[in-house]
Amino acid sequence: MRASEREFLSAYDPNAFDRPSVTVDLVLMSVLEGALHALLTHREGEPERGKWALPGGFVATGESLDDAAKRVLKDKAHIASAYLEQLYTFGAVGRDPRMRIITVAYFALLPAARFARALEDTRELSLAKIKTTWSGETGGPTEAHSPAGDRLPLAFDHADIIGVAVKRLRGKLDYSRVGFELLPPRFTLRQLQDVHEAILGVRFNKPAFRRRILDKGLLEPTGLYEQGVAFRPAELFRFSKATQRR
Repeated sequence: MRASEREFLSAYDPNAFDRPSVTVDLVLMSVLEGALHALLTHREGEPERGKWALPGGFVATGESLDDAAKRVLKDKAHIASAYLEQLYTFGAVGRDPRMRIITVAYFALLPAARFARALEDTRELSLAKIKTTWSGETGGPTEAHSPAGDRLPLAFDHADIIGVAVKRLRGKLDYSRVGFELLPPRFTLRQLQDVHEAILGVRFNKPAFRRRILDKGLLEPTGLYEQGVAFRPAELFRFSKATQRR
């Protein structure tokens, strides 16, 4: 370190500027019963008491963002590990009534079975059905519904965060293997279509979907077929090696 830099740092006052707090929030999503779902936690204390929120927490001074996200995944979502992708940073001035808080959202798409243990461990968690429309930066108005169909009020700006996650997920469908986490290594085109329909919230014409997907070159046939089915077995596909590197 240069002498001039040491001199500067020794005289530097870190309290000369406001220092907002930083949190991480996790958007953990899956497809269940043909619909997109997200893991939410019930807030037992203020602020936003009684509402539902994404699993989240404050970032410690000596902790990286990724390490904080992994800690929240384990401690709040009760999931040991998952590939977390940094989604977006949310910093509206009034997004939290306590103080100036900037949150970095992370995203993961997981099989529904990965949430089973978490839901058994605590009643504070719920795998909520997500309804959102396509409009604006946040993907449109977003709602969360309980397994019984009741609308769950969302805390803070978490409806916007979920909306951005849905928009990111939908946008990646056409050029990546984003649905791979929800499919076995070998899958039928019907299974892939089910995932696409759940994420996009639309229904596709079967021949048109098949043609569009195969024309993109994302898949390759395995030469194998379904086994143990009562109807005509469907051909099994896998994601191409080029797609797997994306």
